[in-house]
Order: sequence, then C-alpha cells, then structure tokens
Amino acid sequence: MTVIGFIGIGVMGKSMASHLLKAGYEVIVYNRTKEKAVDVIEAGAKWMDTVKEVAQTADVIITIVGYPHDVEEVYLGEEGLLKHAKPGTYFIDMTTSSPSLAAKIYDEAKKREMHALDAPVSGGDIGAKEARLAIMVGGDEADFEAVLPIFEKMGKNIILQGGPGAGQHTKMCNQMAIATTMLGVCEAITYAEKAGLSPERVLKTIETGAAGSFSLSVLGPKMIAGDFEPGFYVKHFIKDMTIALNSAQELGLLTPGLKLAKEMYEKLAEAGEENSGTQALYKLYQS
Repeated sequence: MTVIGFIGIGVMGKSMASHLLKAGYEVIVYNRTKEKAVDVIEAGAKWMDTVKEVAQTADVIITIVGYPHDVEEVYLGEEGLLKHAKPGTYFIDMTTSSPSLAAKIYDEAKKREMHALDAPVSGGDIGAKEARLAIMVGGDEADFEAVLPIFEKMGKNIILQGGPGAGQHTKMCNQMAIATTMLGVCEAITYAEKAGLSPERVLKTIETGAAGSFSLSVLGPKMIAGDFEPGFYVKHFIKDMTIALNSAQELGLLTPGLKLAKEMYEKLAEAGEENSGTQALYKLYQS
C-alpha cells in the first residue's frame, strides 16, 4: 500500500488530500497550522509533527505550500524532505513556484536516487473540490507514468509538459493569461454598469462568445454579487505574477500586460485586500 505524504493543507490542499483518502490511500499530513488539517485528520489522515517525519514515512510526498522560499525550506532545508527521505521516494511539488527551483530540486533528488516532479495546478478551490484540476507536469516520463493514478484522483486535464521545470513554466503561461483577462473582466462589468446595462445580462451574452473564460463566467458573477471570498488569494496571485515576471525577464521577454496587472493587484493589496479572492480587483474600478 502506497503511503502518501501531503504537506500543505490549505484552500486547495484540504480537498486534494481528501480525494486521496476517499480513493483508499493511506495519507499522512503536515501543515504549519494543525487546526487547518483537522477535517482531513478526522476523515482518516494521520498527523505528523514535522516535515522530517513525513519524509521518513511516505513513499510519495505531495507539497502545495505558499511561496518559493517555503518550497526551498521544505525540500532543501536541514529538516527538509531531501535530507531525510528514503531512496526511491517520489516528490510532487504542486505549489506554483520558480521553474529554476523545480529544476534544482529535481537534480538534488536524482543525486539521492529519488524522483521529483513539478506539477502546479489550475482550477481554484472549485476545481480542487470537484477533483477536476488541470495539472501541469514537468519531469521524467517514467516518473510521470508511475504517479499518474495519483494525479487522476485530483484532476482531469493532466499533461506532461516536458522536463524539470516545464510544469512551472506552463503555470506561468496560465497566470499571464489570467492576469490580463481579469483586467478585461473588471473593465467590461464596470462599463456595462456605467452604460446603464444589466451586468448579469451582459455576462450571459458575452460568456458564450469569443470573450468567454473562467474568469468571466465564474468570477464575473461574484464581482457583481459582491462576493470576494478567496478561491485564490490576492497575495498568492501577486506571488505568481512576480515569478512570471522574473522568469520572463530571464527569457528576454517583455510582458507589459502582466506588469500592469501586477501593479494593480499590489495596489489592491495595499488597500487591505491581500486575503481576498482575486475577483476583488473589481473594487479598484468602483472607487
């Protein structure tokens, strides 16, 4: 029986770990705040007090933590996974993180006869709850095939994008597309209101045309309803855009739309909205 370690029981991680439990896997969990893991513990997961204990116990370890520096600490720190896991362990980092850090973790794992994949996700809290996340994977094909049954318990659109770091590069593409789309959705709804239209009717019409997107169909109605609860935090989106801008700079690529979106989200965070959902950008257009 494969023992799966799951590190990071947050908005996404709670649902993802729960799906693995329902599938019959033995799941051990660690989170910096134990209270956030109570639901999955009550559902059958076993609590571990440290990352080191997870490393020593699990066969496959999934991480979905906050920031690249958290990923680095969890994997490369003195009490981290790579220092204490057994040979043959599979690591799957599902955090949105740096492509270069993903490649570094892969190299360090390979030296220790371990396997590492970077596999960030898209689909938000709804996709996590419904086990239909898009999973973007970087790493060796044999490792991908070995853990594919695990991926299939959490997502639907699961594609190996290339070697180490390719999953993270793909997620950067995803976040770039979302960043500028969110500006357009906010502007379209605000325009509809200023023009005396019903924004609900406008959305019903344009979401079936060329303007259609997840942001328009799912987050647009939330903006109109004044629902700014996080499916994905503003602060984490700023983190993702920062990674994307840095990666683009390394590639010699200009991304003016992404730069503008990041500046606007930073303004939103400065206004006290860093823990709101990304749809809270709409508030800037109402001020």
